[in-house]
Amino acid sequence: MGKMEAAGGLAVTTGVDVNAGVERLKAGDVPAKVAAKDPTLWGPDAEEEAAIRLGWVDTFVASKELLAPLAKLRAELHEQGVDHIALAGMGGSSLAPEVISRTLDLGISILDTTDPGQIIAELGEASLRRTAVVVSSKSGSTVETDSQRRAFEAAFKGVGVEDYAKRFVFVTDPGSALESLAKEQGSPVFLADATVGGRYSALTAFGIVPTALAGADVAELIDQAETFANAVAGGEGDDPAVVLGAVIAAKPTITIADDGSGIVGLGDWAEQLIAESLGKDGKGTLPVVLEGPAAAGARGADRVYATVGGSSTGLPGSGSQLAMPDVVVNGPLGAQFLAWELATAYAGHLIGIDPFNQPNVTESKENTNRILADGLPEERPHAVDGAVEIYGSHAETVAGALGEVLTNADSEGAYIAVLAYLDRFDDAEIARLRAELADRTGAPVTWGWGPRFLHSTGQFHKGGRQTGVFLQLTGEVGEDLVIPGRDYTFAGLQAAQAAGDRQALQSRERPTVRLHLTDRKRGVNQILHAVRELS
Repeated sequence: MGKMEAAGGLAVTTGVDVNAGVERLKAGDVPAKVAAKDPTLWGPDAEEEAAIRLGWVDTFVASKELLAPLAKLRAELHEQGVDHIALAGMGGSSLAPEVISRTLDLGISILDTTDPGQIIAELGEASLRRTAVVVSSKSGSTVETDSQRRAFEAAFKGVGVEDYAKRFVFVTDPGSALESLAKEQGSPVFLADATVGGRYSALTAFGIVPTALAGADVAELIDQAETFANAVAGGEGDDPAVVLGAVIAAKPTITIADDGSGIVGLGDWAEQLIAESLGKDGKGTLPVVLEGPAAAGARGADRVYATVGGSSTGLPGSGSQLAMPDVVVNGPLGAQFLAWELATAYAGHLIGIDPFNQPNVTESKENTNRILADGLPEERPHAVDGAVEIYGSHAETVAGALGEVLTNADSEGAYIAVLAYLDRFDDAEIARLRAELADRTGAPVTWGWGPRFLHSTGQFHKGGRQTGVFLQLTGEVGEDLVIPGRDYTFAGLQAAQAAGDRQALQSRERPTVRLHLTDRKRGVNQILHAVRELS
């Protein structure tokens, strides 16, 4: 049987030896110091940033103050005929609400994209008339979020929604441009805690506002987190977050799958938390989200395999011969949020990384802005195979290009990242490519929908270990959408983001192959058929 530590309703069971890491954390009194918001734990270079980024440790206390005004606002929106919430936000502003929405079946529309097809699908007249839009951005200047807000405003006006400003709810940091806009137009605004970074904001206004307005019992989530925090506060007895932190720091890669926990999508949220916190300074832990507990690529000498939910009786060392996980995390969602946040901060201490900065996130953004101003770089495909144009490869066929990606990843420490600047709903079938590639290589294979991954694993790709091999997928747009007040469209913005990201990767001389789908449906089928031809 693996070793289990349990507290506050959450249990972590592991069959891998992380005793050294656990002892380091406990001997250094790290859990108590994090609880006390000690900024010195990650070294002198990190101290200034950490001093203003530890509000998440007890944010559940302040979050309780949001419950009454949110209940009041929800009732007011219902009086206006609103029964649907759309969320315009990226990264930390959207991933936790998505987990809560999917877990509780709230039906929130999450708009964390610049794909015009995905956005147009949300702007139909019938749905607009019963929709309120939560616009979430810490800085208030996130280009994707601002563009979506502009599109919704124009759409509300187009269908004759009176007093459209009341259909917007803003979540932002104090003093941002969004706060000023909200006050100017008379929209409700909820100010978040500026001492909480976006990826640690699950239990702040960013996670709570959209989900409470959609009907979630967010008080229960807050209580679950508080119960867990209180259970580990004394520093004595079991501390599952300490064990989980030692697990995250133990190997270069952690693979994460849901195993019947009832919590849906936690891996995507944890991916951003871990990648953006720990992927920098040329090192860190790469998170890989798996499609399920039996997915390809879960196990390997270079990785630990974690499941959210599932049995702990088949862990390595338990006597079972089944391919079971290395670690199992069981517990309610509110406690899961806080436990993974604590564990990531502890892992940063063990690895020697500042878990609160993101030094490489702006690079692709700056490239995008330059391309929007100057125009897309001129690029010609090396080859055209059916409905797919091939760039950055010497291959003449799609199968050959995919084979080249696999060959490039055949080296120690390498990983493959598939970056899909497509519609993650209409083009969802292409996500099967991750497992197909993982089945054909010993390297970890991670998947990212663009541009949302720029706000998560994008930091790791540029700042983490420089062994990534990249496969970028782009596609022709059927129907485009103008961004009001801007001189570019959503398709133009999406193309600029993909090009800007390519430039950031290529500047590091990382292998980067691009497959462009001139016909999305045909191209998706062609790529999946091609990968299955490979041995």
